[in-house]
Amino acid sequence: MERIKVSSSVKYGKMGCPFILILLGLFLFCGCNNRPEPNNAIQPWSENPCYWQYKGGPVMLLGASSDDNLFQWPAEMLVPHLDSMKSVGANYVRNTMSDRNDRDFELYPFKKLENGKYDLNQWNDDYWQRFEFFLNETAKRDIIVQIEVWDRFDYTQNNWPPHPYNPKNNINYSEEESGLDLEYPDHPGQNKQPFFFTTPNQRNNEILLKFQQQFVDKMLSYSLKHNHILYCMDNETSGEEEWGAYWARYIRTKSEEAGKKVFLTEMWDAWDLKSEQHKRTFDHPELYDFCDISQNNHQRDQAHWDNFQWVKNYISGQPRPINTVKTYGADGGTHGNTNNGIDGWWRHVIGGTASARFHRPTSGLGLSELSMNSVKAAREVEKICPFWELSPNNELLSDGEENEAYLALKPGEVFVVFFPDKGDVGLDLSEFSSNFTLKWMNVRKGEWFSEENVEGGKIVTLETPGELEWVAVIKRN
Repeated sequence: MERIKVSSSVKYGKMGCPFILILLGLFLFCGCNNRPEPNNAIQPWSENPCYWQYKGGPVMLLGASSDDNLFQWPAEMLVPHLDSMKSVGANYVRNTMSDRNDRDFELYPFKKLENGKYDLNQWNDDYWQRFEFFLNETAKRDIIVQIEVWDRFDYTQNNWPPHPYNPKNNINYSEEESGLDLEYPDHPGQNKQPFFFTTPNQRNNEILLKFQQQFVDKMLSYSLKHNHILYCMDNETSGEEEWGAYWARYIRTKSEEAGKKVFLTEMWDAWDLKSEQHKRTFDHPELYDFCDISQNNHQRDQAHWDNFQWVKNYISGQPRPINTVKTYGADGGTHGNTNNGIDGWWRHVIGGTASARFHRPTSGLGLSELSMNSVKAAREVEKICPFWELSPNNELLSDGEENEAYLALKPGEVFVVFFPDKGDVGLDLSEFSSNFTLKWMNVRKGEWFSEENVEGGKIVTLETPGELEWVAVIKRN
């Protein structure tokens, strides 16, 4: 067969091979630079979905802040607060969209007319400007915001009579039209407020639901511009399952329409994590992308640890981040003392939560010296070994009493032991013949106390250097 010789002018055009090389170079350059950027938004970590990732890498969310709706704070209060958080490594806040008027600077989201009533079809720009400012300032500092859309306490007892949704306070509907009474004196846990029964599969209250949807749409018009937002439907609700499920579906749909992917949960009221309430979240990963078990912080000591570990095991088939956005406990408060607050926060951190935050005063330590020192201490431990590389395993501890110590480890490499109070336990290093460095962290001061060498290949006794809370970090040399 005769071979046909093709000239370079036919193969490459008049410019020949150099022209093709230029085109190839341009193609490769453009191709590389047009590859999609990694998703920088907060999301479950691709390598370990029990933890979060942000800006492409894993991140442990640790929080301590002094209010639940920081966005309401004037700038001169908010900015120093966020700066103080940032200075110790706190990167996580709770933000209820709450508008209860219990402080003289807090605002309602709706416009107040000259006649003293509100128009639910018009907005109070100051309220939303504060929200926007808050989102911008937290984004600047890489502080993750967990928004709670509805807070049941805003719509009952003393918070209901002045509220814009109360029929007597707006021009949009009457008691008869809305199905709302002028007073709801019972604790919101009684779930008697029709405000939380409006969705189509409940009482299908179209009049009230329209205004609720408008509020959520307005909120999303700001929050969907950002990548550092998580969403929780309610604050410790005891309501019907369909209420939270409706709003989860609604927010997800609106977000998808805007080209955003968001991550959602619900917070139930039950203190027992094994209750049927919490299973509404645990059993539905298709609806709720992460879990919030803050109410476990009503538990104490060993039960607090055991119940959390039960949850981790329960959802292990479809693992998700487990958040604790409020840790109760402060002297003088109504939900435990300071010891309970510090102990609960550390047990969750050591035990494998994706986030832990101290609750606001008076029910928690807020942003205080003690809470800031715990965050600092945790960040120091994290420098030795990230928490996502640790796994809880109390089986290697011996000679201890209930609630005396809690262990998380990276097998053979790092062992982190939290002591809620003065104590001594044995740590089984018999399978590891290496030498180790033992460092003691004074939790309440947020600083290292001492360092020494220990030999492996045996059971090592760990005895705290003093009273109250301590963390021992044992690392292989």
